[in-house]
Amino acid sequence: MTSDTTRRTTIAIYTSKGDAEAYLIYPYIFNRIGEWIGWVETNRDVYSVSGSYVGYITNDPRILRKRATSTLKPRLNPPSQPKRINAPASSPLAPMMSDVPFSTIDVLLDEPERLHTTDSGENLQDMD
Repeated sequence: MTSDTTRRTTIAIYTSKGDAEAYLIYPYIFNRIGEWIGWVETNRDVYSVSGSYVGYITNDPRILRKRATSTLKPRLNPPSQPKRINAPASSPLAPMMSDVPFSTIDVLLDEPERLHTTDSGENLQDMD
């Protein structure tokens, strides 16, 4: 029997340099070693495993974020944690990507710490 996430299409998510740094198996996002690092809402907003807004996914596909936002999106309750996946050994070449304006940040390239695993991140309580 296969899990729900292994039956779905795996989509590589690239940086603006063309490197595949994450994988989307809707709605879950995994890092290059198959650990869960976030999820995508139906409106394409991306959230971390802690429920913090990270940015939005583009058609390229990349995860981008406005450098300065006038309003912050509320924290959401994360979905149930998926099982770890076996990430693909290789990914297709990145598609031609549009330029990123100065007002926008490529999250996986410039702020990868926003997408962390459940056992790391700034909101994790310190161990005594």
